[in-house]
Amino acid sequence: MARLLIVENEMALREFIARGLRLRGHEVTVADDGASGLELLKSQAFDLLLTDIDMPIMDGIALVQAGGPLCPDMKIIVMSGHEHQLERAREMTSLVTRVVPKPFSIAEIGTIVDAVLAPPGLRKRRAPARRPSAAKAKTKPKG
Repeated sequence: MARLLIVENEMALREFIARGLRLRGHEVTVADDGASGLELLKSQAFDLLLTDIDMPIMDGIALVQAGGPLCPDMKIIVMSGHEHQLERAREMTSLVTRVVPKPFSIAEIGTIVDAVLAPPGLRKRRAPARRPSAAKAKTKPKG
C-alpha cells in the first residue's frame, strides 16, 4: 500500500499506531522525535507523515515546516492531545492535510489515513459528528 512515517515520542503509542497501520497493509517507518523524522524525510520517500506535535528536540510543527517542502507530494497528518497545539497545526493549511485530536482508536486513525491517501476522486466527504442523542433516536418500525 503506502509508505508511512510515524513520528511520536511516546513509545507505546508509536508502536500501537505502527502495528495497526501495518495490519492495514502499509509499510511503516517510525521515529521518536522530529529531528530523527526529518533525517528520514531527507533520505527516504514517504506517502504520508503522521506526526505528534509535542516532542523533544524538534516538535511536530518544526518538522512539518522543515520536512513538508522537501516532500511536496507527501500528505501530512498532525496529531495532539492539546487543543492549543492543534490550532497551531490548523493554521498550516498549505502543508497539513489533516489535524487529529488524541485520543483516538486504531480503527479511527486507520480510517483517517486511508481517507487521506485515497485518490481525490475517491475521497469521501467527512461525515458530520454524530450527536449522542442521534444514536438513541433510532426506533424500530411499527409492524
